[in-house]
Amino acid sequence: MRYDAEAAYVLHARPWRETSVLLELLTEHHGRIGLVARGVQGPKRHVLRAALQPLQHIRFDGVQRGELAQLRGAEAIDAAPRLSSDAALAGFYVSELMLRLAPRQDPYSGLYELYGQVRERLRAGAALAWTLRRFERDLIEALGFGFDLSHDGDGAPVDPAARYRLDPEHGPRRVLSERIDGGGRSRTATGRALLALAGDRTPEADDLAGLRRVLREVLAHHLGGRGLKSWELMSELGRIAAPTRSAQASSATDADDSVS
Repeated sequence: MRYDAEAAYVLHARPWRETSVLLELLTEHHGRIGLVARGVQGPKRHVLRAALQPLQHIRFDGVQRGELAQLRGAEAIDAAPRLSSDAALAGFYVSELMLRLAPRQDPYSGLYELYGQVRERLRAGAALAWTLRRFERDLIEALGFGFDLSHDGDGAPVDPAARYRLDPEHGPRRVLSERIDGGGRSRTATGRALLALAGDRTPEADDLAGLRRVLREVLAHHLGGRGLKSWELMSELGRIAAPTRSAQASSATDADDSVS
């Protein structure tokens, strides 16, 4: 198979041998593919090398031979977002999730557009926690794992005043008592939070951490028990923070509650 001027986002790039790079791309028409870019580490190939960085939007030519394609050429379509600190970690998390959950050469409808959308939200400096919760919701839906967040697994409407966990197979399940994890945090979300997520309305600040934890359980299930490096990094940095009612503190800990 040949790829001619195929649009794609770079999900991951790592050096291979002395002068080559192994790439994972999310393409517009062919889903996720792996490529070998040979001879791009030399001093005269810095323009091409710059186009092959994570989050970069490119147009490339290549030939599929076996599991990995051979890159023939690439150019940047636009400038990648210049992210730092928490936003950079969020970009890493988004790419890692897509890399782990999108099968190779299986072009699920909407994944390419979804990645582009969250990339632009990160570029624009949108609130990280809400940006990532929307991305997680839409990714689960696009991969065929989604469920109705406005009704529980038995078909009853979600009660805004109740608390719920998210069953990876059946959706919201009402709980009568809190589920507490090892750090003393609730492992449930309010019905109010689920309804806000279902309606694409920004949740109350106190609800964002609960949404993060219940969505993480769904994602962990579909990741097959092997977690993400971005989750490990957040734990190692000790940046898992409890939610706060203060608007000022909320903005400061927004990223802490978003990707851990």
